[in-house]
Amino acid sequence: MSEKKGRLFIISAPSGAGKGTVIAELLKLRPELKYSVSATTRSPRKGEINGVSYHFISKDSFKDLIANDAFLEHAEYIGEFYGTPREPIQDCIENGIDVLLEIEVQGARQVMDTNPDAVAIFIVPPGMEELESRLRGRKTESEEKLFKRLKRAQIEMEEKVHYDHVVINDEVLRAAEEILSIIDA
Repeated sequence: MSEKKGRLFIISAPSGAGKGTVIAELLKLRPELKYSVSATTRSPRKGEINGVSYHFISKDSFKDLIANDAFLEHAEYIGEFYGTPREPIQDCIENGIDVLLEIEVQGARQVMDTNPDAVAIFIVPPGMEELESRLRGRKTESEEKLFKRLKRAQIEMEEKVHYDHVVINDEVLRAAEEILSIIDA
């Protein structure tokens, strides 16, 4: 066990704000940061890899993990479950490794409540029009699901006041460098 404990960095954003892209850039710039792989009940998108992008599991398995208190946080989002496995996070922190959590606002609130030392960062798009354009550009969802994501994004944007820092993702490298300056501060 390390004398210096690792720190927990929460990164949230409305769907389509580019948090995954910013985090990928952040990990290229600072590969020693540990990215926490979340569990989800949704189906993999094209190019996603089980155990790397997410741990893709059934709803029954997810509910069993909830019952066994195996998640640091968990939430339901537009009909699917998402959660952060507790054990790998605790191991990293105890061993002096800083951890990035990519989680939505409902889960972020749970983590903030139970980990007051966590640093919470909210990524916002340059505007709602840009957000809609990014979501449409994915071409991964029906018009109905897209509408639900946009409606949810508007609600999530109001949550940014509960975060320690707000970063505008107008340019991926600039946003990643701003997050690095927060981590280093």
